[in-house]
Amino acid sequence: MAICEVETVQQLWKEYKESGHHALRDRLIVHYSPLVKYVVGRVSSGLPQYVDQSDLMSYGMIGLMDAIGKYDLARGVRFETYAIPRIKGAIVDELRAVDWVPRSVRTKIRAVEQAYGKLEGVMKRAPSDEEVAGELAMSVPEFHRLLQQISFVGVVPLDEVLPGRQGERGGGALVDALPDSSPGPVATFEVKEAKRVLADAISHLGEREKTVLTLYYYEGLTLSEIGEVLGVSESRVCQIHTKAILRLRVRVRAQEKIEQVT
Repeated sequence: MAICEVETVQQLWKEYKESGHHALRDRLIVHYSPLVKYVVGRVSSGLPQYVDQSDLMSYGMIGLMDAIGKYDLARGVRFETYAIPRIKGAIVDELRAVDWVPRSVRTKIRAVEQAYGKLEGVMKRAPSDEEVAGELAMSVPEFHRLLQQISFVGVVPLDEVLPGRQGERGGGALVDALPDSSPGPVATFEVKEAKRVLADAISHLGEREKTVLTLYYYEGLTLSEIGEVLGVSESRVCQIHTKAILRLRVRVRAQEKIEQVT
């Protein structure tokens, strides 16, 4: 039975963290299991139809159990905020483990990122679809189809855009950039730096790209719902989202290289 009262949930958390009893953990899993369904619903919208939803649910439950085990009540972060990126991460890790993404698609991702990086460096502005397609020696419709194909591997990609910490590749989940109740000076600096670099990269995006990222990652809308807001098709929203993430990756990596040199 799901837990309804906030006080009951808080007490359950306190008892579980003090005792570590599996029965208490299982009650928390049941209570928070709707989070897994929510994440799977969002992630599956960008995946091919042959990816089994039940497998995604299983992967997500692993992430939920891990989040429950590692959640620190003293941090002052809501469990939902903490758990959702980790549920997504568990799903992404399992998808990568089965290597369902063709190598050719990964090659195309690198080619598009290189094209964006080259053109933005030369033009000092965001290149148009026509300009990027020209750099890739393809037509605009071909470029749009390529973005659609790339979007299938862009599961929760914004989490991977954050600058790396202490030499790591990628900065982890977005929740790690949220204020901690008692961070040390090094952690505080890392959070501020990650936010600064990401905010600078986002500031160079077009208004539509910013809107898509905001509605998807912070307002929780699906790609279909964002399409209704913007008056475009879901596939077009998918293309805009993919372009935004690729451009963010290019700018963040470029900034990291500059800072390593200086």
